[in-house]
Amino acid sequence: MAKRARLIYNPSSGREEMRKRLPDVLQRLERGGLETSTHATIGEGDATLAAAEAIERGFDIIIAAGGDGTLYEVINGMAEKDYRPPLGIIPLGTTNDFARALNIPRNWDAAVDVILRQHARVIDVGKVNQRYFINIAGGGSMTELTYEVPSKLKTMIGQLAYYMKGLEKLPRLRPIELYIKTAEVELHEEVMLFLISNSNSVGGFERLAPDASLSDGLFDVLVLRKCNLAEFIRVVTLALRGEHLADPNIIYLQTKQIQVTSPDYVQVNLDGEFGGTLPCVFTNLPQHLHIFVDETGQSTYKTPAINLMKLPWKTKPGVDEDDEIEEDDNENENNRYKIKP
Repeated sequence: MAKRARLIYNPSSGREEMRKRLPDVLQRLERGGLETSTHATIGEGDATLAAAEAIERGFDIIIAAGGDGTLYEVINGMAEKDYRPPLGIIPLGTTNDFARALNIPRNWDAAVDVILRQHARVIDVGKVNQRYFINIAGGGSMTELTYEVPSKLKTMIGQLAYYMKGLEKLPRLRPIELYIKTAEVELHEEVMLFLISNSNSVGGFERLAPDASLSDGLFDVLVLRKCNLAEFIRVVTLALRGEHLADPNIIYLQTKQIQVTSPDYVQVNLDGEFGGTLPCVFTNLPQHLHIFVDETGQSTYKTPAINLMKLPWKTKPGVDEDDEIEEDDNENENNRYKIKP
């Protein structure tokens, strides 16, 4: 008996190509033994309702076709259910952070083949208050980029749109006061941003949390302390190479639950979507969901090549960033917390 699959797709993802390719995708799924019906989302939150309905109707597989936002909504329709069928992903978005982390091909035909082979990996899911995220949560000015970049610009130039918006915001970055509490440590810092990661891939940075695992029951938490523009650019450049964790401006820890509060107004970003404001409690739900992945582990994504240290900014009149940045040869012992239960 054929398995029943519900394909939830965002018609605005992948431009007009989605509509053109949908019959071919459905045909490939049918030939592979999946009796597939579709649901085209019609607005914010619709993918969440569609995923919950698919579970209630007893579908064997759910397929999310779209970007990180579509995937976020589908996860929120699945995570609270007692029965959670395996999830297949067809990446159609600009960055596709989570698909990148799991090496799910961005080629449509290859992504469909991954679903048909039904090789599943069990992964952790993050819960924050009454919402869920699968890849990243965070707060601070730079984390707001994903919902500040116009959709039309993302469609035209892809991931470069985020970098353009980020460069525009850099001179206006302001720190926030943050209280962080886990079972193992309490921190009070002025910070530029904080990230609570479930995977190693964030915003196209494939080495931002190099030790992260999707199935270890732990979050990888990165906090960027208050710093000047030159220091910020240095940290980002190091992050592109995965060499930022030893920087004195970075606080790094691993934990399964974290409480974050602030006297400031701080928006929370969940998988690229607006997730409310602080205070929040972030809890890791270990091995909560099954995702179809490529068993070979091969990736079709490339780390973006960008060196922020070479950009022509001045932090002071007549002073170059290279002149103002001094490497600290003395390692700061307080910058890294490797906390495991």
